[in-house]
Amino acid sequence: MINAGDTAWVLMSAALVLLMTPALAFFYGGMVRRKNVLSVLMQCFIIMCVLSLHWVLIGYSISFAPAQGFWGGFQWLGLNGVGLEPYADYAGTVPHQAFMIFQAMFAIITPALIIGAFAERMKFSAFLIFTLLWATFVYGPLCHWVWGIGGWLRNVGALDFAGGTVVHINAGIAALVTALILGKRSNLDKNVPSPHNMPFVVLGTGLLWFGWFGFNAGSALAANGLAVNALVVTNTAAAAAGLSWAFIEWIHNGKPTIFGACSGAVAGLVAVTPAAGFVSVIPAIIIGLFVSVFCFIAVTVIKPRFGYDDSLDAFGVHCVGGIWGALATGLFASKLVNPAGADGLFFGNPRQFLVQLLAVGVTIIYTGVVTLVIYKIVDLFIGVRVGDKEEAIGLDITQHRERAYTVLE
Repeated sequence: MINAGDTAWVLMSAALVLLMTPALAFFYGGMVRRKNVLSVLMQCFIIMCVLSLHWVLIGYSISFAPAQGFWGGFQWLGLNGVGLEPYADYAGTVPHQAFMIFQAMFAIITPALIIGAFAERMKFSAFLIFTLLWATFVYGPLCHWVWGIGGWLRNVGALDFAGGTVVHINAGIAALVTALILGKRSNLDKNVPSPHNMPFVVLGTGLLWFGWFGFNAGSALAANGLAVNALVVTNTAAAAAGLSWAFIEWIHNGKPTIFGACSGAVAGLVAVTPAAGFVSVIPAIIIGLFVSVFCFIAVTVIKPRFGYDDSLDAFGVHCVGGIWGALATGLFASKLVNPAGADGLFFGNPRQFLVQLLAVGVTIIYTGVVTLVIYKIVDLFIGVRVGDKEEAIGLDITQHRERAYTVLE
């Protein structure tokens, strides 16, 4: 039977998760140069339009329709058979369409995260085609494997409460691949750009934090104690990570920065996402404290050493943070928090950590290979990168014929 409270919570959570994509637009938009801010905003906004349609036409079916194999079945194309009655195998107390639209918001924000790797240098036309192909052949199959009925990672017991593998490792690996193939921004070695609008970054972070309550607590799919636990540990991990990143900067650089605190908070939100419905508060603090260490090393040591231009650290925060979160779930998960889950290594079940390791490895390999293939196909037919002149002028003018600011400081 439909429960009104559960339905209201899932619908509200869907709205909160939708807010995360424009929040990401401000977060990323503040980090690029002023001549490219509108291009980032446009990319995030158009993803909301394009993938909303993609999801109801084919995305939901290939992700969640019951099937054994590569992806979901095709019986739910165009939402055929996806009605207003509950579908017990996913959410037994809310209408099927409520579950569908909640999951749509995950499908929207995941490819939006990849924007952080190729910001300031990808053609808008190539971006559109790449995003549609990636949503179909990367996000859809992986979502089915982890969350869908008949998904093989789900069947072996992989735990991913709200998207550590499906969203963050997935998008983060795709970000690294695109950054490596696309190459560095022009003159990057001589002129490292600084964020052009830090208030945008802070605003985006705050809205992401707010929306993340729907992302994680909404994944309980009911207004119950599990949702409460997910919300509490989400807030706790984000706070711990934001604080620890600030202290790392303070020790390492002599001063804490708002940019670092924001980066840490986002990293904490990323890391706790797969664990939110399986761990309690103390493990959430540990997850938050350590994710800042790992991500700080990724963006300040590993990236400079290998020389790739992950423009806005999509890989360094989302993939690295997602890997830690997925593995930490295998360490700290407890059936005392969620009887439907599993115990982790520290609660007497070492197999769970190995299963989490398998899920991480599969995601990295599959996403990396297929993203490379999609990129090469798009580049072959229309070219992916803008020309040097267009990059120098800025994507706002060359791709959209608009300016973000009409009065220069």
